[in-house]
Amino acid sequence: MGHSSVSASIQLVSLIILSGILSLETIKLGFCSDDHNVGCIDIERKALLKLKQGLTDLSGRLSSWVGEDCCKWSGVGCNNITGRVNRLNLHNRDWFDYYGPTEHGFDGEINPSLLVLKDLEYLDLSLNLFGGVQFPSFIGSLEKLKYLNLSRTYFVGVIPPNLGNLSRLLYLDLKSSGTLETDLQWLATLSSLKYLNLGGVNLTKTTSYWLPAVNMLPSLVELYLPHCSLPMLPLTLPSINFTSLSVLDLSGNEFTSTIPPWLFNLTKLEKLDFSVNSLTGKLPDSLGHLKSLRFLNLSYNSFQGSIPKSIGNLRFSYDSHVDLTSNRFEGPLPLWSSNISLLYLRDNLFSGPIPHNIGQVMPNLKYLDISTNSLSGSIPLFLGNLSQLQFILISNNLLSGEIPYFWNNMPSLVCINLSNNSLSGEIPHFWNNMPSLGCIDLSSNSLSGTIPRSLGSLTSLKFLILSSNNFSGIIPANIGNLELIETLDLSLNKLSGSIPQSMVSLTFLNHLNMSYNNLSGKIPTGNQFQTFVDPSIYTGNAGLSGCPLPIGCQDNEETPQVPSGDGGEDDDDSKLEKLPFVISMVIGFCAGFWGVFGTLAMKRSWRHAYFHFLDKVKDAVLDFFSAIGTYLQKRS
Repeated sequence: MGHSSVSASIQLVSLIILSGILSLETIKLGFCSDDHNVGCIDIERKALLKLKQGLTDLSGRLSSWVGEDCCKWSGVGCNNITGRVNRLNLHNRDWFDYYGPTEHGFDGEINPSLLVLKDLEYLDLSLNLFGGVQFPSFIGSLEKLKYLNLSRTYFVGVIPPNLGNLSRLLYLDLKSSGTLETDLQWLATLSSLKYLNLGGVNLTKTTSYWLPAVNMLPSLVELYLPHCSLPMLPLTLPSINFTSLSVLDLSGNEFTSTIPPWLFNLTKLEKLDFSVNSLTGKLPDSLGHLKSLRFLNLSYNSFQGSIPKSIGNLRFSYDSHVDLTSNRFEGPLPLWSSNISLLYLRDNLFSGPIPHNIGQVMPNLKYLDISTNSLSGSIPLFLGNLSQLQFILISNNLLSGEIPYFWNNMPSLVCINLSNNSLSGEIPHFWNNMPSLGCIDLSSNSLSGTIPRSLGSLTSLKFLILSSNNFSGIIPANIGNLELIETLDLSLNKLSGSIPQSMVSLTFLNHLNMSYNNLSGKIPTGNQFQTFVDPSIYTGNAGLSGCPLPIGCQDNEETPQVPSGDGGEDDDDSKLEKLPFVISMVIGFCAGFWGVFGTLAMKRSWRHAYFHFLDKVKDAVLDFFSAIGTYLQKRS
């Protein structure tokens, strides 16, 4: 009985103590809350107002910077207990639109009043336009900073060495547009740094020292030094300290050596970018040691030889990216991991057939660019297994045979470019279930037969180039269903009949070429056709007439009348007779111009979707315009 009584007493005391602790915590939180409601520290509020005074804020982004509590101001963060400002985020979210940098960012000068913010840990001024303003050297005195982002702020001059005082920094982004320079001597003390981006900063003065400087950062995970004018890639490094590195971007520099051996000790690398240099030699087998790679970009260098099997055996992770564009790689086309989704092997010396089992070995491919090589043979049927494929670019090779009938197995296709090969036979007649297909280029082959009516069902098509083939028959009338078409090139074929009147409805059409066929009849008028005033786009069709060709164009114009003293009614009749033609020109211009720009201006979501699509097909568009230029030269 006594034992249970003692136990009950102990439990009661414990409950009382616990209740007391909870009460104290509640009271403390209440005081903290009350303190927070009072507002931020006055001296820090005044410091922020001085910063605001030095900035030009045309878009009113700092309009909330009023009142006593600066912790509630846009972009300002405070410690919940002390009320001190520890975060300042003035990143310009509207920095870039489709036409370039906007005017929504700040300019002016950064006031040293920020030094009052003794607890500031996070500072982001990125993507503002401080053009011509010297890099603010006082930032090196904000010693509690852990995050500093001044990327694309257009500061000029030398990055001050006192940035080395920021020993707590974890993240440093000073990406420049060529207006900053430094020697990296100050990096050594930033031992906690995990992210470093100095892209575009002029590092010419560092010579070979840049690598030892970076090697002194043992915690570094991501390193970006693209377009830094680095003159030398050291081949040796006595000991490697930055073994945690997962991202290494050294693209766009001036390296002329081979790939250095020390690189293969960075076994945690997931992204490696050496593109746009002048690196030479063969790819070493040791590259296969980088088992964690998911992004490999060696494009635009001078590598040569065949691809080592060790690299082909790399597993890569899901949705990986390999780009070997514009080198001198040779031998058979290599097969890669099944996890690769983007494969760019364009502009090399690969030869032989496309592997027949490519669709089985690499089933997750979304983007395949093997154009401008010396590939021969036919297009393998197993390519049709690539059901996720969006871009297939095989132009400028030596391929022959017929185009297989497997395109309906690829519902996500955006672009097909098989131009400049020796393909023959007819175009497949089934083009259904392809809602995203935006471009087809089959030019400069030996294709024959008629243009399939089913092409008229591709309502997303923007580019259709079938020039320099042997197509015959008529142009399908339902070609007028291609409402979004912008480029239509049917030149240098054997097409006959008339130009379908339905094409007048193609209000997005801005490049048309029908030259060197056997077309006849009147050229349609109205809408976009009123803007096609270059007669060369119809040249080589003896049976065609109407403007802009000289034959038949005069029939649409009125014979000049000799004015008489009281011929007012005749003049009015002449004007009335011309009125339909003038109206059609106005309607054509308005429909063509505002059909594009009016819609895009009024519908923000449509505008974003439209330009996003153009971004996706930019590589293909370059091919198309190159082909178009060739044909224009032939006509000139």
